[in-house]
Amino acid sequence: MDELLSAGEREAYRLLVRLGEADTAELAAALPTGDAPGLLASLRTKGLVSAGPVARPLAPDVALGDALLRRQEMLDDARRTVAALSEDYRRHSRRRDADHLVEVIVGRDALRGRLREMQDGAREEILWFCRANPLAMAGPENTEEDSALARGVRYRAVYERELLEKPGELPSILASMAAGEQARTLPSLPVRLAIADRTLAICPLVPDEARDLGEPTAALIRSSELLDALVALFESFWERATPLRADGSAADELSEAEVLLLSLVVSGLPDKSIATHLGVSKRTVQRRLDRLMGLAGVDTRTGLAFQAARRGWLTGS
Repeated sequence: MDELLSAGEREAYRLLVRLGEADTAELAAALPTGDAPGLLASLRTKGLVSAGPVARPLAPDVALGDALLRRQEMLDDARRTVAALSEDYRRHSRRRDADHLVEVIVGRDALRGRLREMQDGAREEILWFCRANPLAMAGPENTEEDSALARGVRYRAVYERELLEKPGELPSILASMAAGEQARTLPSLPVRLAIADRTLAICPLVPDEARDLGEPTAALIRSSELLDALVALFESFWERATPLRADGSAADELSEAEVLLLSLVVSGLPDKSIATHLGVSKRTVQRRLDRLMGLAGVDTRTGLAFQAARRGWLTGS
């Protein structure tokens, strides 16, 4: 937007105000620099000096009032334009941000690769919901966990009970626990879920009953309210899950084998599956359970579970 008056025009007008009136020659003599005839012609055009050979200054509020009003209207129009453009920018920015927050991953190999990348990039903590029948990567295949645990990344995993009965899964879980993983179990989980550092999550989109209809599909979710909700979901299930332990109890009342046996019993595994995983007979499992119930002063498995919780045999407290 151009100025109402140039620097030369302002100087010439002020000089005329001081002189009261002047012709072109007088104005040229009084001006240190500038084109007196051109400045007078411009001031006449803008209504700031009278016509005729002798120029007299006119009131600027009258001469420039219309110009100021037009400029105010232009400024208001410019403000409205900027406001409309800003709203358009914010609307499309929100859409772009939403597109960036959720990314769809298609295919078992692509999903497996993202799970590996997530663990390799983790710095603080990995949270897992591990359901039976893994979608992209079975526990024994997850070699990235070992290196992540070695560099100090915490792992908390909740396993579906059925998964513990799969061949090779329980030994893999116990090996991860020996390396530092905290593990718990529940009869069932609502979804498969992996969360890294509470800033990135991967969650499959296709339910189990439709998994054979096409390639596995998952959502990669970055920091957002949706991610916060998934973290809260994990924490709520973690709180009510049964701890899996294979070390001795806090008070050294139980051996490592007994703590593991108790963990599997409380998690709901049948005696036959426990015996298979421990490499002992079903009768041996029952005999060891009788000893644990005697130590706890109860005669039922329900009472044993209660006393285990009360004495901190599985929580370590």
